[in-house]
Amino acid sequence: QLQFVESGGGLVQPGGSLRLSCAASGFTSDAYAIGWFRQAPGKEREGVSCIGSGFASEKYADSVKGRFTISRDNAKNTVYLQMNSLKPEDTAVYYCARRAYSGLCGGMALDDYLNWGQGTQVTVSS
Repeated sequence: QLQFVESGGGLVQPGGSLRLSCAASGFTSDAYAIGWFRQAPGKEREGVSCIGSGFASEKYADSVKGRFTISRDNAKNTVYLQMNSLKPEDTAVYYCARRAYSGLCGGMALDDYLNWGQGTQVTVSS
């Protein structure tokens, strides 16, 4: 079964850090762009960051630029999202998925991504 498994979420105080992991299962993910998305209660799912294949170009939402860093370890078939200077508005369930049939991130439209994981909860609160 082709899927991603997210982990690393938790409860953290404002200003704190977390590192999320997105591990591919059942397939090799290095040929694809991998995106991180999040969905807060009552809000639509939105793109947070993406990393392409090959030279691994990176893409970030304006709301997380300078605070979040995406990386990938193809040997471990895993993509990471390092989140620093966390804010309460970063609270959400975070998901990862692969760009369908492409190593480029594109516009991060939800319909362009496949094999969504179950998500990991990130809560930023004092």
